[in-house]
Amino acid sequence: MNYFPDEVIEHIFDFIASHKDRNSISLVSKSWHKIERCSRKRVFIGNCYAINPERLIERFPSLKSLTLKGKPHFADFNLVPHEWGGFVHPWIVALAKARVGLEELRLKRMVVSDESLELLSRSFAGFKSLVLVSCEGFTTDGLASIAANCRHLRELDLQENEIEDHRGQWLNCFPESSTALTSLNFSCLKGETNLAALERLVARSPNLESLKVNRAVPLDALTRLMSCAPQLVDLGVGSYENEPDQESFVKLMDAIKKCTSLRSLSGFSEVAPLCLTAFYPICQNLTSLNLSYAAEIQGNHVVRFIQFCKRLQRLWILDSIGDKGLEVVASTCKELQELRVFPSDLHDEEDNNEASVTEIGLVAISAGCPKLHSILYFCKQMTNAALITVAKNCPNFIRFRLCILEPNKPDHTTSQSLDEGFGAIVQACKGLRRLSVSGLLTDKVFLYIGMYAEQLEMLSIAFAGDTDKGMLYVLNGCKKMRKLEIRDSPFGNAALLADVDKYRTMRSLWMSSCEVTLGGCKRLARNAPWLNVEIINENENNDLMMERNEEDEREKVDRLYLYRTVVGARKDAPPCVTIL
Repeated sequence: MNYFPDEVIEHIFDFIASHKDRNSISLVSKSWHKIERCSRKRVFIGNCYAINPERLIERFPSLKSLTLKGKPHFADFNLVPHEWGGFVHPWIVALAKARVGLEELRLKRMVVSDESLELLSRSFAGFKSLVLVSCEGFTTDGLASIAANCRHLRELDLQENEIEDHRGQWLNCFPESSTALTSLNFSCLKGETNLAALERLVARSPNLESLKVNRAVPLDALTRLMSCAPQLVDLGVGSYENEPDQESFVKLMDAIKKCTSLRSLSGFSEVAPLCLTAFYPICQNLTSLNLSYAAEIQGNHVVRFIQFCKRLQRLWILDSIGDKGLEVVASTCKELQELRVFPSDLHDEEDNNEASVTEIGLVAISAGCPKLHSILYFCKQMTNAALITVAKNCPNFIRFRLCILEPNKPDHTTSQSLDEGFGAIVQACKGLRRLSVSGLLTDKVFLYIGMYAEQLEMLSIAFAGDTDKGMLYVLNGCKKMRKLEIRDSPFGNAALLADVDKYRTMRSLWMSSCEVTLGGCKRLARNAPWLNVEIINENENNDLMMERNEEDEREKVDRLYLYRTVVGARKDAPPCVTIL
C-alpha cells in the first residue's frame, strides 16, 4: 500500500474502529505510524496511570474521543481503598491547556470533581458526550455546569455513580437552545427531579433515543415523557409501587403503545404488578431487558413478563427468578446472546433454592439459547456434569463468569472439585476472552486454562488453587492475558517472580490475601522498572514498611497491584499506598 498517497491510506484507516487493530497498524512502518498517529481520533486507556495526558496529546494530536479507566476492577467489590486515586482533573487540565478538540469523554471508576466538570464544560466548544460509570466525587452542581455550558451536548450518561444531590435543579440549567440530546441517563441520582424542566427538555429534543430516569419521576410524569418522545429506543423507568387508577393506567398504556421503536427497557426498582402489564404491548419488540434492580418484583411476575419478550438478545435479572423461571427464558428467548443473573440477597443465610438459581437453570439456558456467548451467573451450587453439558451446548462463549456464592464449594452431588467442569468450558470455547472461576478448585483447573484458553485476556480467581504451580500454568500458557486478578488464593513469590517479562504484555495484575511477601514485591520492582508495583495496606505505616529488610520475606502484603507504565511512579498516591 506504500504506493498510495497518504491521504488515501488515512481514509482507509478511518474505517478501522478497533483500538487493537489501530495499534497494530501503527507498528507496520514509520510512514503508517505517522499517518495513524495524526489521524486517530478515538483513544482507549485502560489505566489512567499507565501514561500521562501530556504524552497522550503528543502521540495523538487529533484526539476527539477519550475513554479512561481509573481504579482496578476489584474496587467494585470494596477491595480498593476509597482514597486510592484515579483523579481525572489533571487530564482535563492538560487537554484544555493543549486546546485539544475533545468531543467525547468516557470515564470509569474515576474521581471526578465539580471543578473538573466546570473546566470540562468551558474548555471544549464542541463537546458532545459525557459518560461516567462508577465514578465519585462530584455533585449535581457539576452536572449543572455541563448542562449550562455544553451547548452541543448529545449524550449525558450517568451509570452507578456516587453523586451528591444539591437539590434537583440541574436539569433546569439546560438552555432553551439545547435540542441536540440523543441520550440522557440520570437513573443513579437519588434526589428530587425538576419534572417541569425534564419534560421541557425531552419535548424539545426530537432526536432523543435513550432516556433513563430515577426513582423520583412518578408514573404520570413518565406517561407525559413517553408521549413527548414516542421515538425512544431505550427507556429506563423508576419506582412505581402504588397501583395506578384506571385513567392513569389507560394513559400510560396509550403512551407505551405509541413507542413503537422501543427496543430496550430497564429500571423498575419498585413496581406494582398492574404497571408492569402496561408494558406488555411493546415486549414483542424488545431486544434488551434489564431487571437487575427490580428486587421488589416477584419472580412469577418477571417470568410472565419475559414470556412476551421472544426477541430478547440481552437479559439482566435477579436470581429470584429461580430455575423454573430460567427454563421459561430458555424456551422463550431463542435469540438470547447475553445473560446476567445477579444475587437478590447476598446475606440470605437460608438455603432457599426456590429463591435462587442452580446448575439446573444454567443447563436449561445453554440448551435453549444456542446463540448465547456471554454469561454472568451467581448461584449457590454447581456440578461438573452441568458445566460439561453447558460447554457442549454453547461452544461460542467469549465471556463466562460463574460466581458460586459460598467459597470453596465443591460439586454438590459428588463433593469433588470443579476442575473438570471448568476444564470442559475452556477446552470447548475456543474464543473465550474473559473467565471468572469459583467453587472448590485445585491447580489442575489452571493447567487446563493454560493449555486451552489461548484467547483469554482477563481471568478472575477467588479462593482457588493449591500451590504456585496453578498461577504459573496460567502465566505460561495464556499468551494473550492482559488482566489477571486474584484474591484469597495460595499463590506466592515463586509464581510472582518466575517470569517477570510476562508482565510486559499484561496491563495489570492484582493479588490480595495471597502468599506474596514484601521481599518478593521489592525484588519484582528492582527487576522490572517498567512496572509500577503498588502495595496497599490501610493499617500500617508505609515508611516503616520501606525500612524493613530482614523481615521482608516473612511479611505478607495485604494487596498488590502492579501495572505497566511509561511515565514512572504516580505522584498522587495516598498514605495507604506504597510504590516500590
